[in-house]
Amino acid sequence: MESILLVQRVGKEVMYLKELTINGFKSFAKKSDFEFSVPITAIVGPNGSGKSNVAESFRFVLGEQSVKSMRGKKGEDLIWGGSEKVARGNRAAVELTFDNSQRTFTLDFDEVKIERIVHRDGQNEYKLNGSQVRLKDIHELLANANIGSTGHHIISQGEADRILSAGPKERREMIEDALGLKVFQLKKQETVRKLEKTEDNIKQVESLRREAAPHLKYLKKQVEKAERSLDVQAELKRAYMEYLKREDTYVAHHVDRLLLQRRIPETELESLKEKIAAAKAALQDDEDSETKAAMQAAEQVYKQASDIRQKAQHQLSSIQGQISYLERRIDTAHQTKKAQPKLISYTQLEELVEEVAQQVDQAKRRGGEEILQQALTTLVEQLRSFLKLSEGEVIDTTESDRLELDALRSALTQAEEAVSVALVQEQEAEEAAVAKRTEKMTDLESKRVAEREMFELMQQRREKEAELQKIDAEQAVLERDREDFKQELQEAVSLLGRGATEYFTYQVVDSSGVAVSHEHIVTEEREVQRTRRRQLEKLKIRLEELGVGNTDELLLEYQNAKERDEFLERELADLAQSVQNLRELMVDLQSKLEVQFTEGIQKITTEFSRFFALMFGGGSAGLERVAIKTRSNEEDDSTEEKETEEGIELVVSLPNKRVRGLDMLSGGERALTSIALIFAMSQVNPPPFIILDETDAALDEANSRRYGDMIEALAKRSQLILITHNRETMSRAGILYGITMGIDGISKVLSVKFDEAVVNAK
Repeated sequence: MESILLVQRVGKEVMYLKELTINGFKSFAKKSDFEFSVPITAIVGPNGSGKSNVAESFRFVLGEQSVKSMRGKKGEDLIWGGSEKVARGNRAAVELTFDNSQRTFTLDFDEVKIERIVHRDGQNEYKLNGSQVRLKDIHELLANANIGSTGHHIISQGEADRILSAGPKERREMIEDALGLKVFQLKKQETVRKLEKTEDNIKQVESLRREAAPHLKYLKKQVEKAERSLDVQAELKRAYMEYLKREDTYVAHHVDRLLLQRRIPETELESLKEKIAAAKAALQDDEDSETKAAMQAAEQVYKQASDIRQKAQHQLSSIQGQISYLERRIDTAHQTKKAQPKLISYTQLEELVEEVAQQVDQAKRRGGEEILQQALTTLVEQLRSFLKLSEGEVIDTTESDRLELDALRSALTQAEEAVSVALVQEQEAEEAAVAKRTEKMTDLESKRVAEREMFELMQQRREKEAELQKIDAEQAVLERDREDFKQELQEAVSLLGRGATEYFTYQVVDSSGVAVSHEHIVTEEREVQRTRRRQLEKLKIRLEELGVGNTDELLLEYQNAKERDEFLERELADLAQSVQNLRELMVDLQSKLEVQFTEGIQKITTEFSRFFALMFGGGSAGLERVAIKTRSNEEDDSTEEKETEEGIELVVSLPNKRVRGLDMLSGGERALTSIALIFAMSQVNPPPFIILDETDAALDEANSRRYGDMIEALAKRSQLILITHNRETMSRAGILYGITMGIDGISKVLSVKFDEAVVNAK
């Protein structure tokens, strides 16, 4: 890069702006550097060479988001678009370097570099000293150095009149930015955002509490039930401990007692059984003797003879019954022949039944299978005859009955003889049996003493067995009590867990707190212990009615829910306090903003009036605060006034001219007025640098000199970068940069040292 450096004068002021590097931004396709080492730097060049792109590069790197304000429609319009000879670029980058030795910026670096890069896809990058940062970080950093986003310190071409044509509200923002109040505005906006976010958080926390409230209420009721359940469990555990301790002690003691008590009668019973077995064996030997055998043989013979006699007697009785029946039948038939056939009367039927009953009784008494068969045959024949008689027929059976009667009478004689023989044999056998029985009784007399002794032994055995049965009955009761104890212990474990086994070490005490002795426990009435068991059942029923499951999990869940609700409650309190603090901060910021804005307006008005009088050779100008009415944003398009905001209006009075408003000013007058206001704003709170893009274009020679004087005065407090065609303005610059554009459409920076330029001129 050729260098033509025209150095006129360099003041002793501190230079904040050190260097600007442009690469690929608009017409600067190639990297171009600008150094700012003097208070006033002028940039000159023909129209269309790209001078104004330098001012726009400042806007770009400082975070301007409006592409329109940089004379573009979209982000890629800011990137070198290419020409016939040079291809288009893919990115544009602008880097601005500041001297921070005076710590103008709130960074602990002697040099601050801000860089912005834009890509063709619209992606933007912001870097601070080479580190990636957010746009917000850039804005905050610049605001602290009185470099605002409204661009009051960057007046692009044609924008000198912008502050005059702006509305009251926008003008107020520009003045606030110039007064360095942007920091307060940013803090106020940040506070508003925090306040809105905090209020949203409050709503969310309240919503969470409302959602959790029913469940917490439910858990609280369940916990209350659980607490009652724990009380019942504690009472049940105490009752179980006492019951199990008493029951275990009682059962164990009496089981041991009965085991000891059973040993003596059990031993004695075994001894008695041995003695009784020996006595029975001796008596059994006597019963197996010859005398007993002979007596048994005689008894057997007598029994057989008696059986023979009984059979013969039964046979005789049967024959006699049949003979009696046939004789009656023959007699009845004889009388029936004489009578006319007739119907059977009820009396005849009664007689028939009576005869049948007599024959049956007679057959039963006589006994024997043969007798019974004959009786049945006779009954059948008798019934048949009776049926025929009922039909009116008379059957003559007399002859056959007589033949049968003769046969029976013959058999009767034989039967009587057999009975006589059997009676004789029975009598003889009976006499023999009696003799043998008498002999046996003689032998038994000697054994009665042994039998009495055996009976005594058996009585003693029964007594011992009864004693053992009594003990066994007590043991059975104790065994049942032991099973009940085991069952209760299992239930206690299921209800109380492992704590149920603590009954081993439990100390039973009475109502006065005195320990109950072992003797008192084992001698207590069982009904008292059964009462305790019934009380256990009542407590178990109460515990079941409460219906609470795992109380530990429930209590843990309730505790967590309660702690969360308490945490949310504390969060609400903290958020409410934050809201209050933020509101107080907003009030404080607004108060400070108002105070400093009021003071700044007064100072700007003073400087504005001074510069105005200087520019116009008299007259006056000032700033006036006015109220701006704002309308409601309701959907019903209501025009009701909701609130008012404050704006700034300009009041000017030209010398020797009656002007009632800015609209009545000529173009030159508007330019002078805007320049006077810009310089006034810069004087009150000077920014590190000011860029003026052809703000002097409409000035005549006399006003250009005044403009140059004001520039030199302004340069004592801010660095100036002037884009100009005005020779007077150029003469006030310390460095002069020339911008030219070749046939390739690329802007280039030309500069030569001033001394060399003078030599070349000569």
